[in-house]
Amino acid sequence: MEKKYKVKVNDTFEYKFTDGQITSLDIQEVSSTKFHVLKENCSFKAEIISSNFLKKHYTVKINSNIYEIDISDQLDLLIEEMGLSLGSAQIINDIKAPMPGLILDVLVQVGDTVKEGDYLLVLEAMKMENTLSALGDGVVKSVSVIKGEKVEKNQLLIEIE
Repeated sequence: MEKKYKVKVNDTFEYKFTDGQITSLDIQEVSSTKFHVLKENCSFKAEIISSNFLKKHYTVKINSNIYEIDISDQLDLLIEEMGLSLGSAQIINDIKAPMPGLILDVLVQVGDTVKEGDYLLVLEAMKMENTLSALGDGVVKSVSVIKGEKVEKNQLLIEIE
């Protein structure tokens, strides 16, 4: 069965594609972010300006026009068809130790505003440094560890609200 995708452009237009339709395009990579596309004897210059792979959101420039694009894959379409929503999932505000280790550095304190991806602390485990980052935007509600403290797996480290 062929994979299907739904693409939403500028929160206004929706298009549906299959793998076959995508692979039938004549695309030449110019650089890692720039492409030359031929479709129905028309030439287009495409450039990926920004991308958020996890959220499946891209800003793309086609010729001189800029588009905001959200892509839904087969799993997203199935979830939507079942009447479920990924947006209604519980937001994880607790940062817990993924493994036992030693806190090398705490980079935030109570009251700090953090954005998704901001570094929160450094945990040494199995002779490797692991930098834990914020899973979403918020304000640091509590910091339960200090530099030099040993922690166990699943121990609460930081709460974000």
